[in-house]
Amino acid sequence: MAKQAPVGRQAEITRAAAALFNERGFHTSSMEDVAQAVGLKKPTLYHYVQSKAQIVAWIHDECVAAVLPPLQGYVKEGLPAPEILRRVAQDIFGLLESKPGYLRIYFENHRDLDKRSQTRIAKRRDEYYGYVRQVLEEGTAAGDLSVENPQLAAMTFFGMCNWAYQWYRPGGSLTPEQIATYVWKTFMAGVSEPGFERLPERLA
Repeated sequence: MAKQAPVGRQAEITRAAAALFNERGFHTSSMEDVAQAVGLKKPTLYHYVQSKAQIVAWIHDECVAAVLPPLQGYVKEGLPAPEILRRVAQDIFGLLESKPGYLRIYFENHRDLDKRSQTRIAKRRDEYYGYVRQVLEEGTAAGDLSVENPQLAAMTFFGMCNWAYQWYRPGGSLTPEQIATYVWKTFMAGVSEPGFERLPERLA
């Protein structure tokens, strides 16, 4: 049985495996391949991790940790809905930039998680979605947004941001912040009350 990997070693394994899975695919990559990518012998790798599924769970946990706590903070801070949505988009594109391959694995390999991890991570995913839906509802109530169907609007927003893992490449001509702002403005154009272009300076 694998022991609990030290934080540094877990991050090293996760980062190398994510790059490998992103390039070659999860199912065509072996634990031997992961060991080589990390620079370990295969028996040593098993000292830290039991399976590729466990690595996928680590990747899922890192993705959630990168976006859920910040969103909880924005909501707790009481920021206006448009600003929260802008920051959420920036967090997602920041994750695409800082952890290449992670979101691809998050969306394409969730079925490769063990059942216990699937349940745990699905709960946090639903919590994240619920916060954004709440932001859309409260933004509409405050007069900052005009959203008839918060559930559909939330799915649309995440579709615009999350699907970017298919085409986003780190180190491009535009920064993740620039792309996130463009996506955010495109979404806001469809859900804003008249006067969106004249947002207060604090939201610029």
